[in-house]
Formats: sequence, C-alpha cells, structure tokens
Amino acid sequence: MKKTLLPFTIAAFALAACGSDEDSASENTEPAEGSSAEETITYESENGPVEVPADPERIVVLSTYAGNVLHLDDDIVGVDSWSASSPNYDFGDAEEVSAENIEKIIELEPDLIIGLASEPNLDQISEIAPTVTFTYGALDYLEQHIEIGKVLNKEEEATEWVEDFKQRAAETGEEIKAEIGENATVTVIENFDKQLYVFGDNWARGTEILYQEMGLNMPEKVQEEALEPGYYTLSSEVLPDFVGDYLIVSRVADADNSFMETETYKNIPAVQNGNAFVADAEKFYFNDPITLEYQLEFFEENFLGNE
Repeated sequence: MKKTLLPFTIAAFALAACGSDEDSASENTEPAEGSSAEETITYESENGPVEVPADPERIVVLSTYAGNVLHLDDDIVGVDSWSASSPNYDFGDAEEVSAENIEKIIELEPDLIIGLASEPNLDQISEIAPTVTFTYGALDYLEQHIEIGKVLNKEEEATEWVEDFKQRAAETGEEIKAEIGENATVTVIENFDKQLYVFGDNWARGTEILYQEMGLNMPEKVQEEALEPGYYTLSSEVLPDFVGDYLIVSRVADADNSFMETETYKNIPAVQNGNAFVADAEKFYFNDPITLEYQLEFFEENFLGNE
C-alpha cells in the first residue's frame, strides 16, 4: 500500500479499501503498428475519455500505481516517495514527486500522468500533460493492473501476466493446502505507529494471494472484524483471539516491535509451533505485479520450504 496500505492507505486514502467489484468503463483504441510517441489513443477513464500517448516516454506516477507502471513500462521520470522507497522497485533516475509540487512535475516534462482520483491540484496537473486517475478500490487488484495496461497501450501484456499469475498462485495454494491441511487458517498482521492491524482479503500484505487466489482460510474472528473494512485495529492483548494456525507478520523494521517479545505473543500456538513467518513490511505494502511476485515467492519459501 503506499503511505497507503497502512502507512500508505491510512494516510493517503482516508481508509479507502481495495477490492470492490465495481467496473471501470475503460477501453482503448489500438494505434497503427509502429506508432510514434506523437500518436495517441483514447482511454475511457472513470471521468470520461482522455487522449494519451500511444507510446508514452516520460511518465509521472503520483501515487499507488508505480509498480504496475514499472512492470509494463520503464519510462518513468517521476514517482511518489513511498513507491520510491520500496526495495522491490528500481526506478533508475526517476525523481520523487507529489501532487503538491506542481513546479516539480512541470520540470519533468511528462507526457503522461497517472495517480489517484483523490490527488490534490488535479485541475492544474491535468493542464501539464494527459492525466488519468483512478478511485482507489473501484477495481480489484488484478483488474487494476489491466486498466493500467490499457492506459499504456499494453492491455494484452497486462492480461497475459494476470492470467499466468492467477494460475501459478492457485497451484501454489493447492500445494500449501496439501501441506498444512484444507482447514488450516492464516492471519496477516502488521505493526505501524504503535498500533497492530489485522487484515482482510484485499489490503495488500499478501492478503489477495493468500485468501483470494490460494483460497486459504481466514480465522472467524478476522472475518468478523476485518473482512468488510479491509483491516482492523487491535491491541496486543487480544491478538491471540485473531491468530489462526499460521501467522504472517508484516513487520516495520524501524517501528516498535516489542509486542513480539511479550509472553502474550510468544504463547500464541502458531508462534510456538514455528508457524509464524516474518516479512519485511516495506516489501509487502503494495499489490502490483512486482510486489505480488515477491509475495508469492515468500509464501512458497515459508509454507513449502521452496527456495
């Protein structure tokens, strides 16, 4: 997530949840083969048609979707600070930008800008270059990647990856269920700003893979409190009530991790049984293809011992 998905989502999205089933009406018109940067396609955005370059060469991503764009196109010249700090991405010489710094965006001379519908200054930004925004959560995480593919005139490439990923994740899920049992439950938590959070099935941290693609089970308490809103804040004292047979800890390295040293945490059966797997939160925040590939590998290694 970015200062999204808890840092990310809580700060940037006003607690908007990812993964609704709303459809975004978006289509593009295929350009002639061998198109140049000057040629355009029409992207049907949620706010109406936008003429965008058929082959953008200077892309600014203001938030959230940098990993999606990078997976399809490396012509990124500006990116938000949270994406820039992710260990999963290599943006080369791209500079950090924000919707608040209009002058910086102008300096980068973008030919395409992508961001959230909640960004400030969108009227000014859209005057700099063709601008496409998305309402966070209006599409599920895989549909969102295909939409980014449409914007970049790479829908086929995006769709192929999505289909392949779903197949691989489902197959891995079957292997994991064979290993841990069909009825085993899995919990995903994260610590941030002296709070503990447990996640539903659409708030990054690998939850989309575990629950949606692999079909692993969520503990009943997590379903009750976190499934609909996407996450739930809890105290370390009640953590055992939410932890299933397996626990994924998305740990923020420079945060207060003292809860992991308490007797309450150490006495959780999943912890005592060696079924608690600790991930680097900075590598788990997002749910784009680059991050998803990392998360899938993490689960393969920890649940199955595949390295």
